[in-house]
Amino acid sequence: MHSSSKIFLETTNTQPEIAVILGSGLTNFFEPQNIIKELSYTDLPDFPQPTVKGHAGKLVLGNIVDKKVVCMYGRSHIYEGHEPNSLAKPIRVLKDIGCKLLIVTNAAGSLNEKMPAGSLMAISDHINWSGYNPLIGKNQDEYGPRFHDMSDGYHKFYRDQLLGIANKTNQQIFEGIYCMYSGPNFETPAEINALKVIGGNAVGMSTVPEVLVANHCNLPVIAISVITNLAAGMNKTKLSHKETLENASLAENNILQLIKNFITEVTFDDSSGNN
Repeated sequence: MHSSSKIFLETTNTQPEIAVILGSGLTNFFEPQNIIKELSYTDLPDFPQPTVKGHAGKLVLGNIVDKKVVCMYGRSHIYEGHEPNSLAKPIRVLKDIGCKLLIVTNAAGSLNEKMPAGSLMAISDHINWSGYNPLIGKNQDEYGPRFHDMSDGYHKFYRDQLLGIANKTNQQIFEGIYCMYSGPNFETPAEINALKVIGGNAVGMSTVPEVLVANHCNLPVIAISVITNLAAGMNKTKLSHKETLENASLAENNILQLIKNFITEVTFDDSSGNN
């Protein structure tokens, strides 16, 4: 067990059921009265410190109706200079402290003009074009096998529930394939065209490392992209992180309400061996 896991359990005396990772520009998951405990990443030795604006850098435990939920307010990225395998540690901490489901969010560029800024996309699969994998190196046998399966990387049992809840509340949500580049530059128009050819629907600089590690340690995961812009070459304006944060903020209420509705109604998959 990681030292951060012990710190969390000793400090909170609670095992949360669900974990949420907030992407760029998403900042207000819990209502203040529902927060139980906040821990800064600086107090958690296994958590890399985020350096990007829009990523607060704290672990927050709270209640969503009758469920205990822990939320990562901000994440670290490979482009910040972190070693890829350091991004595995926070996910394994979430596994250590008892989480049965991980919900990942991110800001992403759209490869489809019919999926404009402000849209939400449930990720069905990914293409890792980052050149990195957090599982490279000595395998941590206590968490998972050397070679693990990714055929249901974005857990269909839970993804179907998410889509059903969105439909029930008339929340439009797309479904598609997320492509990851390492960043920190935005992709070139030629790279975007290549991603369209191979079947991508959205592109970003995160999420894939967390999803790989979660699957390795048998922590089911679903992921939602907030579409913040059309990708490079698809409109006349230059891309910027300011635009990413502004458009993520505009869509914040929609994605957070969807996640909270999902958490309230979710049925756990007891057949997964993860209960």
